[in-house]
Amino acid sequence: MGLFDFKGKTKPEEKIKAECEPPLYARLEKNISYMRQRFGGSADFTVRKIILSDNTESAVITMEGMSNKETIALSITNPLMEFDFSCADEPKIELIEKKVLSASEIVRVTDFAQAFSFIMSGFALILADGCDTALAIGVQGFSFRSISESETDVVQRGSREGFSEPLRINMTLVRRRLKTPDLRFETMQIGTETKTDIAICYLASAVSKGILGELKKRLEAIPLKNILAAGYIVPFLERKGDLSLFSGVGVTERPDTVCGKISEGRIAILIDGTPSVLIVPYLFVENFQTLDDYSNRAYFATLTRLLKYAAFFVAVFTPGAYVAIAGYNPELFPQGILNKVAASVAQTPFSVFTEVLIIHFIYEIMREAGLRLPRPLGHAVSIVGALVLGDTAVNSGLIGAPTLMVVALTAISSYVIPDLYPAVAVLRLGFIVAGGFGGLWGITLLFCAVLVNMCAKKSFGVPYMSPLSPFSFFGMRDALIRAGWRTLAKKQNLVQHQRGSEDFDDTEGYFDKDK
Repeated sequence: MGLFDFKGKTKPEEKIKAECEPPLYARLEKNISYMRQRFGGSADFTVRKIILSDNTESAVITMEGMSNKETIALSITNPLMEFDFSCADEPKIELIEKKVLSASEIVRVTDFAQAFSFIMSGFALILADGCDTALAIGVQGFSFRSISESETDVVQRGSREGFSEPLRINMTLVRRRLKTPDLRFETMQIGTETKTDIAICYLASAVSKGILGELKKRLEAIPLKNILAAGYIVPFLERKGDLSLFSGVGVTERPDTVCGKISEGRIAILIDGTPSVLIVPYLFVENFQTLDDYSNRAYFATLTRLLKYAAFFVAVFTPGAYVAIAGYNPELFPQGILNKVAASVAQTPFSVFTEVLIIHFIYEIMREAGLRLPRPLGHAVSIVGALVLGDTAVNSGLIGAPTLMVVALTAISSYVIPDLYPAVAVLRLGFIVAGGFGGLWGITLLFCAVLVNMCAKKSFGVPYMSPLSPFSFFGMRDALIRAGWRTLAKKQNLVQHQRGSEDFDDTEGYFDKDK
């Protein structure tokens, strides 16, 4: 599984690789010698030779640590040594496949390219002297992290299961929740060196055929050699020339979130070796939606969602607006706040613009230090940072208390929407600079530029700002507010309909062509 592309066709990279590797030889020693040469004497390449009952020499080839030794002994080695081959006239490989082995996953292999791919995926390869065909047996048994709660997608009401690293385990977590034959998994490999297995997951009854076809084309065109994390392929799923700070590709580590998204016509991309699952298309309003919204009552979910939108605007605009008003239009402050700001500026050696930049810079350093250091040291960094910035800096007169309060408020607000933190951090810095050099006019111009960019952005042909722009009254029932389940259950809101019209033909002219 995972060796072939959709419809059984190999990718262009796999075809090139297959042309470089010869077919299997009929002589066993020649096959083993070639494999040893290609692996360069690697310590984990193991060969277990077995003499069959008719004195035919065979071998079981595995990669140490990738296969389960007990399964190999019970399903392969013992049956090969106990079966009487002297009374059978069939070809050895065909006889082993049909009458000897009890394994459920058996694939015939005819060339070294396939053989190497299966061996490095945890399969055991059976070779027999005089046969130019081998058998790949599924005996994977490598160690992996057990299923546990996701540390990035935390919910109060919901499952405690999160995705793990093995692809098959993650596929099972999704299948357990959607018990319908409409749930489809299509596997392929990307990365010419890592040959990373990925699975495209969707509901056949809800997915857009246009979006699905475009996604396959973009995945097939990825030119990378190594795929070690989900973030490696995200830029290749975006439209060429996309300069937006916001991503049209969502990331989650929760199986229930994936099931909810694909029920709305979206497509999930599961990647072997990482618990992060990509979701396309992904819209701006989805950054403010969590599973808890659908577990709580509608009025409370609406309140928390509006708080998230408010926190987003506070995190992005507050520092820049504070700098602009303090530097260019101080009369806009209420009299009490104006007196405090004026006194603070008079006691500090820096301007408000410089103060905000310094604190913003120090805050980002503290955040990175807290993320990268071990947890005990991370807590120590937080304590030291609070003492240095919160008390010493203000008492020494280097930083004003109002400025520190503004930056702290924006920092807390940015954590309310963690999925948007990278974009918020850059935009916040941009609005600080715009407010420092252009005042409120600078902030207004930058806001218009960002808004135009967001409205022009599309994720696989779907407007990124849907259902806000273009406006869709039907889609607004789960955007700024969250309607009750009686309303949401009346009609399904598919992502391909997020264009201001519910009657949309997605068979042609749907997605953007890369230029």
